[in-house]
Amino acid sequence: MQSSMDTEKPISSGSISGSDSVGFLIGQRVHFVGDTRRIGTVKYVGAVEGYGGNWIGVDWDNGDGKHDGSHNGVRYFEAQGPKSASFVRPHNLSSGFPLLKALELRYHGESTEEEEDEMYVLSASNKRVSIELLGKDKIQNKLSQFEELTSASLAYLGVSSAGPPGHINTTIPRLKELDLTGNLLSDWREIAAICKELPALVTLNLSYNIMSHDISGMPLLNHIKVVVLNHTGIGWKQVEMLKDSIPLVEELHLMGNKLRGITPLSSDIVHGFDSLRLLNLENNFIAAWDEILKLSQLKRLEQLFLNNNCISHIWYPDHNPLSEPPNSHELLGESFRPFQNLRCLLVGGNKIEDFSSIDTLNLFPNLLDIRLSENPIADPRKGGVPRFVLIARLAKVEILNGSQVSPRERKDSEIRYVRLVMSKCQDNPEEIKKLHPRFAELKKFHGIEDEKAATGATGPQKMSSSLISITLKCVAASIGEKVPLSKKLPATTTVGKLKILCESFFKIKSVKPKLFLQEEGSPLPTLLDDDMASLIDFGVGNGSTILVEEEC
Repeated sequence: MQSSMDTEKPISSGSISGSDSVGFLIGQRVHFVGDTRRIGTVKYVGAVEGYGGNWIGVDWDNGDGKHDGSHNGVRYFEAQGPKSASFVRPHNLSSGFPLLKALELRYHGESTEEEEDEMYVLSASNKRVSIELLGKDKIQNKLSQFEELTSASLAYLGVSSAGPPGHINTTIPRLKELDLTGNLLSDWREIAAICKELPALVTLNLSYNIMSHDISGMPLLNHIKVVVLNHTGIGWKQVEMLKDSIPLVEELHLMGNKLRGITPLSSDIVHGFDSLRLLNLENNFIAAWDEILKLSQLKRLEQLFLNNNCISHIWYPDHNPLSEPPNSHELLGESFRPFQNLRCLLVGGNKIEDFSSIDTLNLFPNLLDIRLSENPIADPRKGGVPRFVLIARLAKVEILNGSQVSPRERKDSEIRYVRLVMSKCQDNPEEIKKLHPRFAELKKFHGIEDEKAATGATGPQKMSSSLISITLKCVAASIGEKVPLSKKLPATTTVGKLKILCESFFKIKSVKPKLFLQEEGSPLPTLLDDDMASLIDFGVGNGSTILVEEEC
């Protein structure tokens, strides 16, 4: 029985302490005394059969518990996991304290190295940006010295309330950026109270606070521009309720909230958010592109982050008129096109495996920055295509998978792509037109002639026209340093044949070679793992570099 109860002694932590009385309510957020990162929700208050006194049943966020809310066959509450809950004595739990108390603990005391690392806010790309705390070394005794503070990180400090009215405003009136990640906040009224007292506040991070679904009564907060609600349990209905309170929000981060769809309150499409430029929906469960199309009329949306969802197909509304949101053009004018200002679309780590999804990205009016990595279509190891094919099919892309597409890379990619298609579908023009929409355009643009035009050439001349020049670079540690070799080989040379040639070129006897194609702009080389495939099948063209490694 002892193993089901949390009876360990709390770690001493100065001013942070628990309560000796019960004083806890169902649904209240708490942390274990001495460990502000061990946060949970109160699910039960009362007696436990076989034990004296009062116990608090807590369901821990990180799953670090001992049971599922039952003990000795008695069900006390339902927990989120089989071992996410435990019973804890009241004095071992803290219900937190006001924001200014956390501010004093963080910046008046001696900061640990770990705490220093936590002093950050999230940038537009959701990366940590360090905060320089003005006069931090001089702040020792009086809260009035915080008056010049413009940025503060109070992550994982047990903040649960705004505290007495007026105190925040008089203490930190110039605060612009506030990080409240991982605290005990859940009531939107407390969030409203904090924001109302910070008239200069622009950026608010509430990540890892499990927020209530009741957002009624929120005041107008038109000074807030960036709101981060990652891993808060918030649904789109709550976002819709919140938007009227933050009408000038420009960035909204909603990562990891288990969202499966976009559910507008009064129509089929999302209205409002007239200033929203960036929407982050990464790490959710969205599968249907129809859900994303509900965002297509956000007139200022420039960046849409959808990495690590479950999307398998992308389409553009103009080419699916029956599925287009009703009256969308009437609402915003006939000249407005869906996703009119979208220039960055990140859909990495989804389930996209069809070329039609790639080709449809050309229909987005201003889309220049695209992420497709970790989708089946973009992973050659899973039957996908190499980078050069994606560049050739995407006419306007300037940044692909985080790497700039230079004019030289675009030209080389398009030429390689045309030659690849010609080698595969030379005698089937209808198939080319259907499967490769840009082929004819690119072939004409680059002045590439059909190979049939060389029918009068002699054998050696015809053979020479199909040769490609490649550089072989040996990087195998056991072989030692070798001078890179430039070779001209038929484009139809198989990977298996090239491996045999490499054994001869580099005089390798006891090492089995392994080949990789190193492409400009690609962060990792592509493994040439099919011995029967030709070089052109892998997109190897003139000027390509092939790395020669050794089998493990």
